[in-house]
Amino acid sequence: MKLKGIARIAVIIGLAVGGWFWNPWRSITHPPGVLVSEQPIQGAAPAVTLPDREGWKLKPVAEYRLRGRVLGTKRYRSGFGSELVPVDVAVGWGRMSDQAVLDQFKLSMSNRFFFYQWDEQPAIPEGEIMRSASNNHVIAANKEVSKAISSLIPGHIVTMSGFLVNAIGPDGGVWNSSTRRDDTGNGACEVFYVQAVSFVNSLSAEMDSEFASR
Repeated sequence: MKLKGIARIAVIIGLAVGGWFWNPWRSITHPPGVLVSEQPIQGAAPAVTLPDREGWKLKPVAEYRLRGRVLGTKRYRSGFGSELVPVDVAVGWGRMSDQAVLDQFKLSMSNRFFFYQWDEQPAIPEGEIMRSASNNHVIAANKEVSKAISSLIPGHIVTMSGFLVNAIGPDGGVWNSSTRRDDTGNGACEVFYVQAVSFVNSLSAEMDSEFASR
């Protein structure tokens, strides 16, 4: 969900249900500057069939590749969709990957939302914030991808690729993915079936970990 914010009020990206996150002792700090300049890449809906997951039927609605700075992660062990999406990953690109900008926000995650909060004035325009960050409900394609997702911490530079999907649960409940980067409100998050993921500590670092499934 993405909601317009004011000073000291959280701006939100997400979809609902869950608890708190934030471990300031497990994060990577970078020098000032934009780490990832490119936008997420989205393609047409592919003609592929994905396997059911935990009783959920998955319908691809777009090919998708996301590269950015990890802003936060949150594990959900109970609640709506936790068996399908145990981990949410918030990612920023453009100026939302710049340490100098992020240092002016307080970041947190809960209830399937990603929150960023400021004092007085936001570091960059609100519209740019919303277009330069996303909360991703991650469905790992296999155990290796799941292990990599679970290893992510704030500050990692991550690349994920796969499909945006709509999911239909065993009880008929529907969890649809956003297919836009500028939408707001409930349902503005990406439901992301990730087939490949890699991450590094810094742009100059050797690859720390890479797990992929094709």
